[in-house]
Amino acid sequence: MPLKRPTGEALAKEIAARTGYVFKDLRLLETALTHSSAVKAASNNERLEFLGDRVLGLVVADMLLKQFPDAREGEIAPRFNALVDARTCSMIGTEMELGKYMRADSALTSGARRAGGNYLADAVEALIAAIYVDGGIDSARAFVLRYWEPLSLRAVDKPVNPKGELQEWIAKSSDGRPVYVIESREGPDHQPVFTVSVQVNGYSPMTGSGSSRRAAEEAAAAAFLLREGVWTAEKVPV
Repeated sequence: MPLKRPTGEALAKEIAARTGYVFKDLRLLETALTHSSAVKAASNNERLEFLGDRVLGLVVADMLLKQFPDAREGEIAPRFNALVDARTCSMIGTEMELGKYMRADSALTSGARRAGGNYLADAVEALIAAIYVDGGIDSARAFVLRYWEPLSLRAVDKPVNPKGELQEWIAKSSDGRPVYVIESREGPDHQPVFTVSVQVNGYSPMTGSGSSRRAAEEAAAAAFLLREGVWTAEKVPV
């Protein structure tokens, strides 16, 4: 039997151990850790996630400019993109064990479907926003630096961008561009699965699936690049 999810002061204490921040408004903390799929929840973390994404970007950009005062924008951008990527946020959410504090549909938190992994990334961004709202930018910065600063010196690789690379590859031989078409959308609203095809003149289309239209488009583009030999299997994102 799984352990009962802590609430109230007990939740605040455990989250404080992971963030270094003690919440004054416990309702705000609860909202940050409530996914839109949670049954009977009065509110969810979607708005906080929106804000947290912006706070994270500001803090990480400021951190990198101070770390690399002589670097050009083109040198800093790949580090920034890697650090604010959903996969990095999801990894940090896993490190913090946020999954056991979330209010969400059991199918989402069970990890039964790969598409559900992004809920942890969303929760991390919502938590950043909640700390910002509850304690101000300095508190949010302290939390971000706690987890992102150790990663910043390692985040040197340009994030994989299949759609961008496909567009560049096509541009070398023609003035065409890939066209993405939604073939289907399945599953419940809180856990959809999109299937998208990418169509390029002179080539057979390729399809890909993902938990959002963007993810499905990227999967289709990656499959196209792999089929045409532009990418090797090692390049395809896991």
